[in-house]
Amino acid sequence: MTDATTSGPIDGDRYRLLVNAITDYAIYMLDAGGHVASWNAGAERFKGYTPAEIVGEHFSRFYTDEDRATGVPAQALHQAATEGRFEQEGWRVRKDGTRFWAHVVIDPIRSPEGGLIGFAKITRDLTERKLAAEALRKSEEEFRLLVEGVTDYAIYMLDPQGRVTTWNAGAQRIKGYRPEEIIGGHFSAFYTEEDRASGAPDEALAVAAREGRFETEALRVRKDGTSFRAHVVIDAIRHEDGGLLGFAKITRDVTERVEAQRALEDAREALFQSQKIEAIGQLTGGIAHDFNNLLMAVMGSLELVRKRLDYDPRVTPLIDNAIQGAERGAVLTQRMLSFARKQELTFGAVDVPVLVRGMSEFIDRTIGPNVEVALRFSPGLPRAHSDPYQLEAALLNLVVNARDAMPRGGAITISAEPVAGAGSMTEVPGDAAFVRISVQDTGEGMDEATLRRATEPFFTTKGAGKGTGLGLSMVHGLAEQSGGRFGLTSREGEGVAAHIWLPVAGKDETAEVASGAPKPASGRRGLRILVVDDDRLVLTNTVAMLEDLGHTVVAAESARQGLAAAQKDPGIDLVITDEVMPRMSGSEMAGRMLESRPGLPIGVVTGYADVADQGRRLSLGLPRLAKPFTQATLAAFVDQLILAEAEPA
Repeated sequence: MTDATTSGPIDGDRYRLLVNAITDYAIYMLDAGGHVASWNAGAERFKGYTPAEIVGEHFSRFYTDEDRATGVPAQALHQAATEGRFEQEGWRVRKDGTRFWAHVVIDPIRSPEGGLIGFAKITRDLTERKLAAEALRKSEEEFRLLVEGVTDYAIYMLDPQGRVTTWNAGAQRIKGYRPEEIIGGHFSAFYTEEDRASGAPDEALAVAAREGRFETEALRVRKDGTSFRAHVVIDAIRHEDGGLLGFAKITRDVTERVEAQRALEDAREALFQSQKIEAIGQLTGGIAHDFNNLLMAVMGSLELVRKRLDYDPRVTPLIDNAIQGAERGAVLTQRMLSFARKQELTFGAVDVPVLVRGMSEFIDRTIGPNVEVALRFSPGLPRAHSDPYQLEAALLNLVVNARDAMPRGGAITISAEPVAGAGSMTEVPGDAAFVRISVQDTGEGMDEATLRRATEPFFTTKGAGKGTGLGLSMVHGLAEQSGGRFGLTSREGEGVAAHIWLPVAGKDETAEVASGAPKPASGRRGLRILVVDDDRLVLTNTVAMLEDLGHTVVAAESARQGLAAAQKDPGIDLVITDEVMPRMSGSEMAGRMLESRPGLPIGVVTGYADVADQGRRLSLGLPRLAKPFTQATLAAFVDQLILAEAEPA
């Protein structure tokens, strides 16, 4: 009789040699009732029973008392018989009562007519992470059925030259070859071209022949050309006289495990990157807050100096230049605060087409005549939830970046459309409604490495002194604070598309449109104003501005001093306080003042958004003035406080 899966007759001894050579798997048979019908040295090594002790006994004795009490052995056989396979990891018991953690596969063995003959059972001892081999002690047909019944492992034999001599169903499932297609062929067909060129197949057989065993994890190739990650064991099979008969080869597809490990590593890398960006954000926010205070003192003092000095062609232009430099520094701090998500925003329902068209003339003047700008907006576009002023700044930033990417000119398209979902955001529902604003250029685009780093803080592709590297980070911060997302898409030679996802505004949100210059001050004079700020430079500057406007100022360097001054001086008309101060914030101080003097006009000055302080300030209805500010905006703020206090409730 000729075996259909071999190149010639295979006798029982040869099958026994094959299975006995596999020492890392316990492979044995059960009859239909679950009694052990064969036993091998591998099983004896795993479980401690000799063949005389276990053959004929029920396999349930390998289970723990708990598993036997709940009928796990019977369930295992039932599942294998009805579903064609049973697989489990769990505790098993050796003869001496010790336990080991095992991976178990049970496959039914059926006659050609379909009747159940018994079960093929493979056990692997995972306690020491070694593969177990099972030796079968039955006839040629039993060994053939057992080997072919295993579908999760490719188990086959090679002759001493590496040609395939047997092939099982598991090998066919994993590698795609039918027995008649591969038997007689060389096993190097499963290797990649690179491995074949380097001699890896011959080296594997040489190691197995020399050392008795070869084991590795590497890429292997299926019949259809696709690759998979394989765990491979090759054992040398020898005659009793030591002559090399061939090799037993076991292959398992571990692609899913490797991909899961890779996904875990990617997740760890993403977490590390997120933590790094968060740390940079915290540092940036703190630096920007302190820098804001310094700029406040510089800008205010320069403004008063320029106001008090007569024009001098040798001095006045220098003062103007210093003021312009300070104003540029103020823009930089705003970008830093935006990146750190510490800039307080005024949210509203923004009509994106109206906003963009309103700034189109300014965009044209900014980018010059060599760049054409096109606007495309979906009809009926819903309003977006954001701060209109910061959205203007973000769009202008993206447009300027697009212009700089096209030094020889080109085209910029600003578009907006409604979308469901915000790209890869996982913290929002997949069907959440967003408005996606896009700025597309026709420049050279970015390579993959540049694109990955483009939104990192302080990264820039512009020349030295031509960029801070915070522009895209600022846009990212605005989108995140608005509850949306910012992203870039690009290919080399195809330009860059910058996308801002903003949530659709709620029905109860007030429409907001970025408008022109601040309202002029009324020129009100003669008020008694309490100014509280823990930064002496800012305090001195604010006092000087207010006194120059004709007011009487009481200065306090802490919230506690401010409370004491308000209690001591009932003639104070209004209070202007810094928000971020040690031990007690400006909003906390204001709340205490209003308990004793309801209706006292109090305004908060800050450039730094703290969630707790912002919520407290809003609950008290305290107006806010952003740092750094000019004397004109300070005068307007004083008017705002007085007028708000005078309006009827």
